[in-house]
Amino acid sequence: MDVLERLRLPRADSSSTNKNISPSPQLKKREDLFNQLKRYMHRRVVDLIDLTKLGSVEKDGFKGECSTVLSSIIKEPSFELLNSAEKEKLIYEVCNEMLGLGPLEPLFSDDTITDILVNNPKEVYVERYGKLERCDVVFQDEHHLRQIIDRIVSAVGRRVDESSPMVDARLADGSRVNAILPPLALDGPVLSIRRFGANPITAKDLLQFNSVTEEVLAFLAACVKGKINMLVSGGTGSGKTTLLNVLSNYVPSNERIITIEDSAELRLQQEHIVRLETRPSNIEGKGEVTQRELVRNSLRMRPNRIVIGEVRGAEALDMLQAMNTGHEGSLSTIHANSPRDALTRLEVMCVLSGFDMPVHSIRYYTSSAINIVIQVARLSDGSRKVVSVTEITGMEGSTITMEEIFKFSVLEGSTTGRVRGMLKATGIRPRFIERIRGLGVEVSDEIFKICSIG
Repeated sequence: MDVLERLRLPRADSSSTNKNISPSPQLKKREDLFNQLKRYMHRRVVDLIDLTKLGSVEKDGFKGECSTVLSSIIKEPSFELLNSAEKEKLIYEVCNEMLGLGPLEPLFSDDTITDILVNNPKEVYVERYGKLERCDVVFQDEHHLRQIIDRIVSAVGRRVDESSPMVDARLADGSRVNAILPPLALDGPVLSIRRFGANPITAKDLLQFNSVTEEVLAFLAACVKGKINMLVSGGTGSGKTTLLNVLSNYVPSNERIITIEDSAELRLQQEHIVRLETRPSNIEGKGEVTQRELVRNSLRMRPNRIVIGEVRGAEALDMLQAMNTGHEGSLSTIHANSPRDALTRLEVMCVLSGFDMPVHSIRYYTSSAINIVIQVARLSDGSRKVVSVTEITGMEGSTITMEEIFKFSVLEGSTTGRVRGMLKATGIRPRFIERIRGLGVEVSDEIFKICSIG
């Protein structure tokens, strides 16, 4: 018995139910004709199969059988107005509607696309190589877009509706999804997808993209192995999570790692990993589990390292406590435009945690917990680079003191539109070098004297 037979509804004559939905070819626009035939074909397939049984068959098997059925349907007289290319496109799009993400499905086969931004059913943008551009993908209407959003969020056990109009979710490949509905979105549903490739970006890829130099990457790897607490700072889309993924892979395989994220994005390669993810509240407003609660719970799970995907709230104080109480070598990211801004934002988060702590105490706590802030940025040409590696050296009065170890300097004279620059050492030798060497991790002093082309 083939896949379609397993899914077929027990009807004596399914064609009889379709006699009244045959499309009329009397349409003004060819696009309207295509869309009406598409809706008609979709209803024909839905009428033939029992959708409740889709979970019992493999997607690839059903897709092949579905294509066979569609190929037979498209031979009907109603489809004679379409040319061969349009017929192939019709079969492809209906298959995507049945099992994939509809009009968005072709975008996921393009590895150059890193972001998919749906502003409304007729306006879709993508990001390629750090640049936004409008694409020709459209949805039929707002209801069609809502169907795709519901399909995404329901797959991970979340919901989005008028009572809860915002949601974060993820796709099967790890891509991050955010959706927001009316009445919060005035022009209709808005969908934002941050894509993650099938193959995670590695250290070799960062070097190939000139995002970092070999010397700086070797230094950062030594810091991870030497249990230095590190904070990756940067703006939206600057590559914070990508760099965190790469750095996390330098953690020794014999250590227990616990990752904590709002939406799981990290792809660590070690074996001994425990992955935790927050949970939103249910329809009654109960059951929410925040990052702060997960950080607190992780301290009871005997971690060697704690990796927080992004610190963005009251969990900042608990993270600093963990770093100060034996969980050295912990890693996290933060939204900020400079290392100094990153520390200021941490301070604000700690103040908002609800504890009545003097600002001086918070700053002292921060300076003793975090050793390095790595600043990443997306430059004007769309490239993503490490632009600063800064050591936190302590306190002078009420001010946290910092020293830049590596700095990216822009060079003049580019005629191609690409940003030319150098990520070079400032000549300052980190104070924790001897601590790293004491753990058996070798770091050459030459690294802090060499100027490297970025």
